[in-house]
Amino acid sequence: MRYHTKMLEDAFMKRLILSMSTALVMASPVLAQHSDVLIIGNTDPSVLQRLTGSGDLGEVQRGFEEHGADVSFASGADAAEMRAAFLMFSENLDATTDDVAVVLMGRFVSTVAGAYLLPTGAGTDLSLGSVVTDGLPLDAVYAVVAGFPGRALLVLGEVEVDEVLAAGVSADLPLTDIPQGVTVAVGPAGNAARFAERLSDMTGDDVLSLAREAGLSLVGFVPRELQLLSKNDAALPQIEASPVENDRTEADAAAWQQAVSADTETAYETYLAAFPEGTNAREARQRLTTIRSEPFYREKQTEASLALSRDARREIQRDLSLLGYNTRGIDGIFGRGTRGAVTAWQNDNGMVASGYLTSELVTRLDAQAERRAAELEEEARQRQAELERQDRAFWEETGAKGDEPGYRAYLKRFPDGQFAEIAEDQLGAIEEPRRAQAEGQDRALWRQVRDADTADAYRSYLSQRPDGAFVEEARARIEWLGNNSEQRAVQAQAQAEEAALGLNAAGRRLAEARLDDLGLEPGVVDGTFDEETRRAIRRYQDARRLRVSGYLDQATVVRLMADTILR
Repeated sequence: MRYHTKMLEDAFMKRLILSMSTALVMASPVLAQHSDVLIIGNTDPSVLQRLTGSGDLGEVQRGFEEHGADVSFASGADAAEMRAAFLMFSENLDATTDDVAVVLMGRFVSTVAGAYLLPTGAGTDLSLGSVVTDGLPLDAVYAVVAGFPGRALLVLGEVEVDEVLAAGVSADLPLTDIPQGVTVAVGPAGNAARFAERLSDMTGDDVLSLAREAGLSLVGFVPRELQLLSKNDAALPQIEASPVENDRTEADAAAWQQAVSADTETAYETYLAAFPEGTNAREARQRLTTIRSEPFYREKQTEASLALSRDARREIQRDLSLLGYNTRGIDGIFGRGTRGAVTAWQNDNGMVASGYLTSELVTRLDAQAERRAAELEEEARQRQAELERQDRAFWEETGAKGDEPGYRAYLKRFPDGQFAEIAEDQLGAIEEPRRAQAEGQDRALWRQVRDADTADAYRSYLSQRPDGAFVEEARARIEWLGNNSEQRAVQAQAQAEEAALGLNAAGRRLAEARLDDLGLEPGVVDGTFDEETRRAIRRYQDARRLRVSGYLDQATVVRLMADTILR
């Protein structure tokens, strides 16, 4: 490194001796465009400290302002501070504005009403009402930037959401209804922070290539190139750099190109030793900070160069989940859960456990997942055949006899069995005459008991009506509740998990169609999860040794999709 530095210094001194006497007037670059920028950073300061060298986004703000941009800024903002920054930004826009940029970083969630950036301090008890009331709606941002087609950039830096969200709230970030001419760059908050740092230099480079280099995905208006927030030359009289200064600039540029090509700690140290105040000194120090804090910097850059789409990232998360590695969500966001899963998979396969992927590793992971899916489905077919054999044998000894005790015994053992519908219909036929004969008061009392559906309520009925028309049903229900109290708790949790998946009608129809393809009889494929659908889901879960609840959860959806691909 010292030898390389000496060469650069010698070359510079030779040019200095040859050109000491020249000085002319030249034009100095100044900001020729008027740009407005909104920055709201609600992410972990330690992430920004590692990636930008600052505990907040204040340096990014100053970078924009030094080049003449009007910046509306909020960091670690609550609901009121987010609204205030957004209002200042939107009111500042006028006919003189050339380009607009909006940088939003933090936790994003979505509801049927759209996607929202959450305020700092939003707790784990987040409700649908608090999201809509306190969150910054992306639709409002869309409405403002839509007035600058081809000149508007929206950067979304996502922070992983770990907790289980309330019903009607999803951790997904659907990027739909993006206005015409608006470019959206989306990805992990760390990548977005680095991209924002580059943008604040106002270099006039193609922002799309910068976004891809930072590992962000691009949606909306994505032309071949997009130059925003640029600076042009204006004729202001200044002392022109002498030829020696031009030579120095050329040497600086050449040294920087060598450093970037090598992209190593030594390369950037070499550049800074030769040009401590060089044009790219700030960038070199930032990259050094990143490399030193990231032990697998090169692997990280390799993965970023793949420019994985959000769907591709979801597929990787599904593959990891299928292989038994918990990614803590299938949302297309590579947070701590996904990185931990990748690291564990690499460890188990004798690889360097970097937590980052190459194209070769993605192919290998996909192949392993496909093979595992085939193995799991074969195991499920064998288990299903054995369960059906046991089911039929038990039916022959109970329900097939055609009496009430036999039907009840069968349903107790196989509530979702092959003959469950027959047993339920026959019991209904047996019980119907009793209901018809029941006196009005008995029927009214039974309706109240069924609405309560507790063991105490059924015991009260037996006490009041020892010869009532619904005695057998009450006893059967007491026994079922006693044996299934844990199952009821599981079901309540499963209900919440299915709601958190945010399945729309099309997604529900797809799930029903796949259950139907597997011969599990989910009923009409209409997107409505009725009792037939719930029974089909329970049969599916039981055959695959998943948690049996009758509700879709992440593990069930992962297996269901893999099973369908194999058919």
